[in-house]
Amino acid sequence: MSFLSGFLIDWLPDDFALPAARSRAPMTQEVSPDPSADDIAKEVAAAIVAHKLPPGTRLREEALARVYKVSRTKIRAALLMLSKDKLINIVPDKGAFVSKPDANEAREVYAVRRILEAALAKEFVARATAADYRRIDAHLAEERAALEAGDVQKRNQLLGHFHILLAETVGNSVLTGMLRELSARSAVITVLYQSSHDASCSSQEHHAFIEAARAGDTDRACALMDEHLEHVQTALNFTDGAAAGSDLVTALLS
Repeated sequence: MSFLSGFLIDWLPDDFALPAARSRAPMTQEVSPDPSADDIAKEVAAAIVAHKLPPGTRLREEALARVYKVSRTKIRAALLMLSKDKLINIVPDKGAFVSKPDANEAREVYAVRRILEAALAKEFVARATAADYRRIDAHLAEERAALEAGDVQKRNQLLGHFHILLAETVGNSVLTGMLRELSARSAVITVLYQSSHDASCSSQEHHAFIEAARAGDTDRACALMDEHLEHVQTALNFTDGAAAGSDLVTALLS
């Protein structure tokens, strides 16, 4: 299992967060301790999640090797980890690039999620207990705290895991498994293309859904879930950004 498997398969367990990129000295100074391939992969992932490396940015082995003062062999190992989690694509004879999912892929992923989560919303209203609501209320409080703190990594983790919590509450392992797989694909999409404003709206919509469910209003809860997923999809910004001019070294040293 790769280092980000929790993030992309299960939206990260509650006690996991990608480490913030370490503050690095200028490349002319000695960097210690010697980072592992896993450490490097986590730092590059953190830079991608924080939008320091836009979609399409080329990850040059030689530049990464200079930043981390390690061999290109270790850099290749780190890039392989990132590629397994779909955060980057490795193109033969061209190199490694930050993933760049397109609008069509997002549309297809969210179309399927809307079908599945309509059923999930209905089942959740029927099955959720007081204990379930307490657990989800605590989760929503964490979402708000992460948003207020500007913690992009934690924010994305919690926003995605909300949907997994609903599925776990329903207790349908097949539905949960399917949703986890789709969440793995939408995770990369939202990490790359969702703004802080839209993330805040997502959290508010989670709260509105829970209030409707708590009131036993199945129709409203289902409608709110569908609207929420539609809003997430339509708010994604697929503009090219500054990928072509992104400075890899500056992004990782900042």
